[in-house]
Amino acid sequence: MANSRPIIAIVVATSLLGACGSKEDLKPAAGQPAAAIPVGAKRAPTTEELTTPDAQAKPARSDELLKRSEQRQPNDFDLPPPG
Repeated sequence: MANSRPIIAIVVATSLLGACGSKEDLKPAAGQPAAAIPVGAKRAPTTEELTTPDAQAKPARSDELLKRSEQRQPNDFDLPPPG
């Protein structure tokens, strides 16, 4: 039981440190320039625009059910495992 106390203390300390993250918007450090504007853009993108994935990065899910049964075409490369 005495050997488990340091382990428990480390786990508790680690979980407390992991839970103290900041939840505010990121800002450039003092004296540092803001993020560069992308080539061809008229203005710098906002934080919301940068963190929202586009449709290609997060495609919509298709829940279309199979309407009818179709026979599979033969596949010459669909071989059973060796052995």
